[in-house]
Amino acid sequence: MIEVRHLKSLVAIADTGKLATAAERVHLSQSALSHQIRALEEHHGQALFERTRQGLRFTPAGDRLLALARTVLADIGAAERDLQRLKGGAGGELRIVLECHTCFDWLMPVMHEFRQRWPEVEVDLVAGFHADPLALLKEGRADLVIGSRPKAQRPWSVEPLFRFEILAVVANEHKLRHKRHLTAQDFEGETLITYPVPEQRIDLIREVLKPAGVEPARRTAELTVAIVQLVASRRGIAALPSWGLQSYLEHDYVKAVPIGPKGLWSELHAICPKALATQPYMQDMALIMRQQCAKLPGIEWLA
Repeated sequence: MIEVRHLKSLVAIADTGKLATAAERVHLSQSALSHQIRALEEHHGQALFERTRQGLRFTPAGDRLLALARTVLADIGAAERDLQRLKGGAGGELRIVLECHTCFDWLMPVMHEFRQRWPEVEVDLVAGFHADPLALLKEGRADLVIGSRPKAQRPWSVEPLFRFEILAVVANEHKLRHKRHLTAQDFEGETLITYPVPEQRIDLIREVLKPAGVEPARRTAELTVAIVQLVASRRGIAALPSWGLQSYLEHDYVKAVPIGPKGLWSELHAICPKALATQPYMQDMALIMRQQCAKLPGIEWLA
């Protein structure tokens, strides 16, 4: 028989593309998840997946069960939200702070979906650039921070989202555009264009440049499009998440180059007070973010 746990496993595999990561998400060992899938395949007499170099690929039988999983789990979620409304627990306020401002590119569809599911919850973005976003949680001026994992996790509930590559962005005519990857020394004598945030919150500076003793001149801009425009105009170079560059690269406005032989990677987490994490609408927000971010290019899931 097909059970809800099977459906959740299928969605986790589809979202992550990796059995090990999917197993962690549904709180199973990899062997237990493999056994669960194998039992489904034996029951129906059909393989659900094919292994490829890119990861697991669903067979037609797997696609059919995945479609069922998404439909049934969505209906269950809707029913649970209705039960919360009947109990009078669907209202609230959700003030969101972004540590990574490129997140605006994917947060809008997340917020749109959330408002449709939870119209009683007032959603708002806390405007501006904040040196310490977690301080806003402590002071009660925000409810959810989307950013890097906090060093001290104890006061918070931390929901891992995904890891992503940060790419160097250079003008189409820049001398560095053909390099396989950039090193810290490649940034010497350049102007680094960043968001107006403290240096310790910029991965390139903290992880690559500072350890190498490289301190390029710095210029700031508040919008991603403004940063890209400055780069295209040869006013400097930047370092931005891969997903935020997709449209600019497709239109050939700028070039992107990896940083370091293994790339420069960062992580995003959803952080909120532990008391708020138990609210159904907050749990649903984390689910919506995972679903929407599954469409982003160049990300790897965190369990």
